[in-house]
Amino acid sequence: MPSVAELLGLPRRIDRPDAVALTFDDGPHPQGTPAVLEALRERDASAIFFLCGEQVERDPSLAAEIAAAGHTVAVHGHRHRNVLRLAPRTFVDDLERGIATIEDAVGARPTVYRPPYGIFSYPAIAEVKVRGLEPLLWSRWGHDWRSDVTPKEIAGEATEELSGGDVLLLHDADHYSQPDCWRGTVAALPLILDRVEAEGLRAAN
Repeated sequence: MPSVAELLGLPRRIDRPDAVALTFDDGPHPQGTPAVLEALRERDASAIFFLCGEQVERDPSLAAEIAAAGHTVAVHGHRHRNVLRLAPRTFVDDLERGIATIEDAVGARPTVYRPPYGIFSYPAIAEVKVRGLEPLLWSRWGHDWRSDVTPKEIAGEATEELSGGDVLLLHDADHYSQPDCWRGTVAALPLILDRVEAEGLRAAN
C-alpha cells in the first residue's frame, strides 16, 4: 500500500521527472528474458531486472547478458518466498546467497533490492539497508503475471496516468506465476514504450 510504503520509507518512484523505470521481476527466464531484451534493444530503452538467485544459478550467462546490454541487474532474493514467512536468519541467508550468486554471474554486486511480492518486514528493511542495498517498490503495474490478460490490458493498466518518476512493475518470467504469462508482457512492451514516448518521457535505469 502506498501509505505503508511511505511510512516505512520504501521508495515507489525514482527521482527522474524526465523518465520512468521499467522493472522486470522473477527472471532470468530462458525464453522470456531474451524476448524482453530484444524488445528493449529495438527501442533503445533501459530497464531494471530484479533477478532471483536460484534462476541465475540455472543460467548465469543470461544474467550476464542483461548486464552487458546496459541494464541494471538487481536482486529479488535467492528463492521467491514471502519475507514475512521467513525467520530473520533465514531471510539473511537467502538475501546473501542471492547477492553472491548474481555477483558471480555478472561480475558486480547488485545495489537495488525488491522483495518477492513487494512485502517487507521490519527486520528485513534493516538487513537490506545495512548491506548497502536500495529498496525499490513500484507505482504502476500491469498484472502481467496472469496469462488471461491481453497485451493491451497490460499496457493500459501499467501506463494509466503515467508521469515522470513512475516505476512500472512487469515480469519477464513465469517461474512463480501463470505459464507463458511473459508472452503478454513482451507483446505489451511496444505499447508501453509508445505511451512513455508520447508523454515526453524515456525508459531509464
